[in-house]
Amino acid sequence: GSGCLKRGRKAAVAGAALELSDMEELDVEPPVTLVPELNSEEKQICFEWGPVEMLVCETLYKKTEQKEKRPSCPFVYVVRKDQDVYSHTLRKLFNESHGIFVGLQKDEKEKAGKSRTAQLVRVSKSYRSVIRACVEDSHQMAVSAWDPVMRAQHSTQVSILSAMGLIWNLCEIMFIEAAPAGPLLLHLLDWVRLHVCDVDNMVCDILKSESPARHENFWNAITIFVLQGRMDEARQLLSKEASANPASVSMCNILDELMKKMPVLSLGNTQTLTEMELKWQHWQDECQRFLQDGTFASNPHMETICKIMLGDENAILEKKDLMTTWYHFLVTRLLYCHPTVKPMELHLYAQSSLDQFLGGESSPEPLDIVLLAAFEFDIHQVIKECSIALSNWWFVAHLTDLLDHCNLLQSHNLYFGSNMREYLLLEYASGLFCHHSLWQLAVDYFDYCPEYGRAYLELHIERIPLDTEYKALKVLRICEQRMMTDQVRSICKIMAMKAVQNNRLGSALSWSIRAKDAAFATLISDRFLKDYCERGTFSDLDLIDNLGSAMLLSDRLTFLGKYREFHRMYEENQFFSAAKLLLTLMTARIAPSSFWMTLLTDALPLLEQKEVIFSADQTYELMRCLEDVMAPKSKNKTLQDDDTETIKVEMLRLALARNLARAIVKEGTLEK
Repeated sequence: GSGCLKRGRKAAVAGAALELSDMEELDVEPPVTLVPELNSEEKQICFEWGPVEMLVCETLYKKTEQKEKRPSCPFVYVVRKDQDVYSHTLRKLFNESHGIFVGLQKDEKEKAGKSRTAQLVRVSKSYRSVIRACVEDSHQMAVSAWDPVMRAQHSTQVSILSAMGLIWNLCEIMFIEAAPAGPLLLHLLDWVRLHVCDVDNMVCDILKSESPARHENFWNAITIFVLQGRMDEARQLLSKEASANPASVSMCNILDELMKKMPVLSLGNTQTLTEMELKWQHWQDECQRFLQDGTFASNPHMETICKIMLGDENAILEKKDLMTTWYHFLVTRLLYCHPTVKPMELHLYAQSSLDQFLGGESSPEPLDIVLLAAFEFDIHQVIKECSIALSNWWFVAHLTDLLDHCNLLQSHNLYFGSNMREYLLLEYASGLFCHHSLWQLAVDYFDYCPEYGRAYLELHIERIPLDTEYKALKVLRICEQRMMTDQVRSICKIMAMKAVQNNRLGSALSWSIRAKDAAFATLISDRFLKDYCERGTFSDLDLIDNLGSAMLLSDRLTFLGKYREFHRMYEENQFFSAAKLLLTLMTARIAPSSFWMTLLTDALPLLEQKEVIFSADQTYELMRCLEDVMAPKSKNKTLQDDDTETIKVEMLRLALARNLARAIVKEGTLEK
């Protein structure tokens, strides 16, 4: 595109949501996302893909005759794949739903029949309750926002979340509960009542007024209650008319009696559909008689209500402004015209209701297309349309996972190696990984993707910025729990290098030991020894004192640990043990050659003790070590230029000669 990037996510989803037989279907062209100030017709653009983001900038890679030597747009843009992870409200949605998802995966009690269905319905309702809570949060934010832009954003979020709740609830009814004729209509009535609830606020305003029966929305409220099959509430409100207008008492009582007699299905009812149809026909015949007798002729509102109860589709459609949506019209039409509708007949009524409601004045919205697909029992199309319409992967990933647990997606394998459930979960979890804290949720989603989950986790976890040691330890624990040895080693090396750069040698040594990196442990040990030579003391004594078996990682680390042990023995006046250890360190040749003079200097206090510490043989060994140290220096004649080094060597030779004499005398005396 010219100066723009096409958001390929939606097209990719649409393609992924196609079955093999539908692979040649053309998907919707994705919308175009404009990048400010970039125009590829005049300037060249370079970009770098990341797992969840892309860097975009202008480049100078042009022909040599190009006069302009610098970019006109000096910015580097970050194009994010999933911006929704930065929404406060949606973060709550992601966090709360994570626990529900993990609980569903861990539930190994695969119940059968009704108990399994009830279990999955409970999970579905848990998801819906989270969506509902987020709707309420967004609504509160929209109400309290002072900034018009923020208010508009929160209002849009309310609309999107409400649509998600509406679709999820319908999918729960159609696919998970899979209610038969009869109970199906009850669920659809509850669906409409839950998601079209403006009448409740309207009734509150009416009842607060001085004369409810004369309120401008009084008959509208009663009509909406009837349209939703809420006869008890309609009767309560109708009683206000009888109290306020004595002339209409007779009509109110007749209409009230008709409402009271309306046959009602219940989930626990054992009556057959045939019995229900007979009762319904008898009740509507009674409504027809009163209508033909002109009982309600003097009150157009009551007459319209009677026509609605009679199942007059024209009368119902006249109230489309009160129903506001075609699916409300559909459920009302089913209630009064086809109360025993069968699930497989729904799509016919749904399509005709949509056509009648729109009346050719407008075309269906994306939400309408999704709902139609659900009424047609086309799970595949529902997922595809939601993937295209919604701005993030949360909805399709969790809905598909739930439907997969219902064994409804067994035939929906994708042609590129994964099934639809795993594909959508991988995409959703990948989006979470670009957030500084939500990445922790993504780990569990990858865990429950058996085919590619581990590979995705390995690739993403290496890209987590290790800002603090706390975060690094958290990432490390995740890798260790999953036996991801390469990632463990990589994290430890990174943290060890950062610690060295900040001159935190103790932390660096700890990370290198954890990484089992012998070369790096040697490097850090050398730094410890260098610091000791410069300052005369060790830093991070607790760590060095408690190396344990970890000191065996490298010879230099072993030397560091043993050398510190020598100092501790000396401080505790264990002179003989200290002398033996010091000599071992030199003769074993694990000490760096540059450190030998330091070791010999450490022997001076032991040589000067009143009691003979080094035996004659040990003294000869020390003398040989001193000569080994001095031999290269004598050849290069470097010692002559260093008076301090010369004095130190002379003191060592004198101390060694004295100690040898004392040791020989002592050993000779002991032999006699």
